[in-house]
Amino acid sequence: MSKTSAPLPGFNAPSVGFEQPFEMLEACHQRVQRSLNLLRRVRQHIAQHGHDADSRSAITDVLRYFDLAGPLHHQDEELHIFPALQHHPDAAVRAAAAELQADHLRMHAQWSRLRQVLLRWQTDPAAPPPCGQDDALIDEFIDGYQRHIQQEETVAYPAARPAFDAARLRDIGGEMAHRRHQNRSP
Repeated sequence: MSKTSAPLPGFNAPSVGFEQPFEMLEACHQRVQRSLNLLRRVRQHIAQHGHDADSRSAITDVLRYFDLAGPLHHQDEELHIFPALQHHPDAAVRAAAAELQADHLRMHAQWSRLRQVLLRWQTDPAAPPPCGQDDALIDEFIDGYQRHIQQEETVAYPAARPAFDAARLRDIGGEMAHRRHQNRSP
């Protein structure tokens, strides 16, 4: 961002691999938080300084994360975590899993709208700064993601962990790595 902007806060994702699927999902949440913080800073930067090379670069980073990594993370949860909770003995856990799945649909729709705003900001130096509807969309996206992450880390992940033995965790980790390998750009 601009020379007067503070650097991004430190980001220390745990050094985990796909052999630890739950830890990898939690590390993804840290990257989501980093991207959400960058989105906040982009909005503030554009409001204060307008569109420039710094804002366009930061927007590219936000787009890359939520276009590529975000959907893979959701797919991991939808294929492995949520199904493990469908028959959980605690009705609150089952309800949380259903709500989290619905969140993924809502967040995807929000991202589709927000993505258009970011693309406009990235390509049109005369685009209006964030205000009104754009600001509300950004706030809704950020707040929704933060609630979602909180519920996954405090309810879904702890309830799902006991459903997987070491062999199944290895399989899940392998599937997660394979999906990412398949989705790499040539």
